Amino acid sequence: MSEQTTLDQTEKQSAEIQQSEQKQPVTFKSILCDFLDVAEVVPITFFVFLLLYAYLLVPVTVDGGSMNPTLYNNDKILLLDNFYHPKNGSIVVIDDKEGALFTDAEQTTLTTTNGLGIVLVKRLIAKGGQEINIDFEHGTVAVDGQQLLEPYTAAYELPMRNDQAFSYPFTVPEGYVFVMGDNRNGSTDSRNPGVALVPEDQIIGTAFLRYDRDAEYTVKWYDRFAWLL
Repeated sequence: MSEQTTLDQTEKQSAEIQQSEQKQPVTFKSILCDFLDVAEVVPITFFVFLLLYAYLLVPVTVDGGSMNPTLYNNDKILLLDNFYHPKNGSIVVIDDKEGALFTDAEQTTLTTTNGLGIVLVKRLIAKGGQEINIDFEHGTVAVDGQQLLEPYTAAYELPMRNDQAFSYPFTVPEGYVFVMGDNRNGSTDSRNPGVALVPEDQIIGTAFLRYDRDAEYTVKWYDRFAWLL
């Protein structure tokens, strides 16, 4: 009986506390405290966003159709800065100041050449130390003897354009990358002497998000967005 009485008293006290908390009036002090709590959070959130935007995220607008159908003209994308190392198949943005071509028939000696002097959006196909081979007639690309599956190039027509920068297959020298546009017959890329092999330090960043697209290329509102990694 004593135990039951103790339980009843405990439940009664708990109910009284809950009622007391519910009946507490809203005062200027309580509103001010809530406001100050929010005021502390907002600047911190804004500061974190500024840090991300300034040092990690780079907005870029696509100019041209060399990456169709993955990216269209005026698409807006966000890049991860160079803290993220792009992988084969990543979409990269390049400050094309200079490139490199071979000077000998064996393709072992490099010379530096002028680039196009513009910013390019391309897909990273092969890195230093990897062998690249292109079958221009059938439109296939192989890296280290493995043919790539490239569904993103479904829109281009065969045969693939050969701009005569290299003889294939060849091994990409260390410190360089070989890049191509998804629109294989409408892209000036590493197949062309004007771009050729791209020094790794000319990679500005790696595309990870498309966050806007012109209405003519969309059906639903969410067609504006796409993950690119």
